[in-house]
Amino acid sequence: MRHLLKNLGLYALAAWASLTLNFIIPRMMPGDPASAMFARFAGQLQPEAIEALRAAFGFTNEPLLQQYFTYLSHMFQGDLGISVAYFPSSVTEVIGTGLGWTLLLSGTAVLISFALGSLLGVVATWRRGGWLDSTLPPLLSFLGAFPYFWLAMVLLYGLGYTLGAFPLRHAYSDMLAPELSGEFIGSVAEHMVLPALSIVIASLGGWMLGMRSSMVGVLAEDYISLANAKGLSQGRIMFHYAARNALLPNITGFGMAIGFVLSGSLLTEIVFSYPGQGYLLIQAVRNQDYPLMQGIFLTITLAVLGANLLVDILYVWLDPRTRAR
Repeated sequence: MRHLLKNLGLYALAAWASLTLNFIIPRMMPGDPASAMFARFAGQLQPEAIEALRAAFGFTNEPLLQQYFTYLSHMFQGDLGISVAYFPSSVTEVIGTGLGWTLLLSGTAVLISFALGSLLGVVATWRRGGWLDSTLPPLLSFLGAFPYFWLAMVLLYGLGYTLGAFPLRHAYSDMLAPELSGEFIGSVAEHMVLPALSIVIASLGGWMLGMRSSMVGVLAEDYISLANAKGLSQGRIMFHYAARNALLPNITGFGMAIGFVLSGSLLTEIVFSYPGQGYLLIQAVRNQDYPLMQGIFLTITLAVLGANLLVDILYVWLDPRTRAR
């Protein structure tokens, strides 16, 4: 508990620093979102409207400290400001439209690649020298060397365009409306296959090689020899004794990967026109939508901190040595 409370304090400090930087950086840049929006309308707005826009975006003539406390109060209420590109929609509403799709696509892909890669690493190391250990590591390393967006384009052309086995774009059929029905869920799953597969193929080798490297060290430990001497089943030794301890380094990488899930697989989402966070980020950059960029970056930062806190909790459960500190 002491270990978790100490880390919780560090994460709270990091979250406060992220919020503060998110407030300071836009105010250090020349201009403001209101001026950019005013220029986009090219004379369609009255000059006095720019002050109202500045107030809407949180750029007022109040003292900086007062603006900061106003900003913090809005943050704690879930108010991330007004989007420039999607005006007058709020940043929270805009992020909410892409958040679910990103969690579905990237979250599913990361979970599958982590679970499958770690399992393959355990089995391949346990049977060192076998066909699995000799074939999969170089093959997956070769595939992982390609950029994931290149794999996405190959899958799109081969399985989507040439064979017509899967849809080419979007998150579901244009002929359907979002609803809780078997037809809609099936369409979502069908549209998700190619983008998720490109992410899994690109990342599977990393998880397998990481687990394999960790397992090689664990199998040389004395407690593995002792477990064999006791006559325990090979399955129990492999998973309960070896894999559980070898999994710890991969858990750290998994926490980081889960945290960055909210950023979306930017280029994959662009290739498949998938309406996730990465696609929204590109739209925000193109339209100089600083509030939306701030909101997405802050969401990613807090997600990484939250994921790492969960990893610390998992460490306490998986590694008894942590509880003894």
